[in-house]
Amino acid sequence: MQTKVKKQEKEVNKHYELRQVSLNDAEEATAVEAVCFPPSEACTLPIMKERIARASDAFLTAIDRETGKMVGFVNGLCTNESSLRDELFTDTSLHDPDGENVMICSVAVLPEYRRQGIARKMMREFLRRQQELGKKQAILTCVPGKVSMYEKFGFTDRGKSESAWGGEVWHEMWCTLNF
Repeated sequence: MQTKVKKQEKEVNKHYELRQVSLNDAEEATAVEAVCFPPSEACTLPIMKERIARASDAFLTAIDRETGKMVGFVNGLCTNESSLRDELFTDTSLHDPDGENVMICSVAVLPEYRRQGIARKMMREFLRRQQELGKKQAILTCVPGKVSMYEKFGFTDRGKSESAWGGEVWHEMWCTLNF
C-alpha cells in the first residue's frame, strides 16, 4: 500500500503544481466548487473573491501543469474558535489571520481527476503550510460517507457536527498540527 501511495505522489508532483491562490483564480475556483458541491453548499463568486482577498494563505490550489487548468483546491479561514460553525462559510470577516485554528471550508477535486492522490497531496501540503504559520488545529466538516477518507488524511472524527450547512448532516473532523 505504501508503494502505491508513493507512486501516486510522484505522479501528482509530476503532473500538478500546488500553489497559493490569487484573486485571478476566483472564477475558476468558483466553477470547480460548483461541480464538486450541490448549489446549497457551493461557494458563490463574491464570497470566493472575499475568501481569496482575506485568506489567501489558507487557500491551496492544484493546477494541471500541461493545461494550466485548476483541478482542485483546499481553502479555509483562520480563527480562535474550536468548532466550524455555518457562518464561517459565508462571513469572511470572521477570518483572523492570527487565529490558532484553520477551519477548512472546501476540499474539492474535479471528478475526472479524482482517485489519483491529488486530494491527499493537497491536504498534506495545506496542513504543512498551516503548521508553518503556527496553526494548532485543522477542523472541517464532512458528510458521513467521507469520514474514512479524512481519517486517512490524519483527521479524527469528533462525531456529529452542530452544522446544518446546506441542509446536510455533517461530522466534525479534527487534525492536530504537531510542532
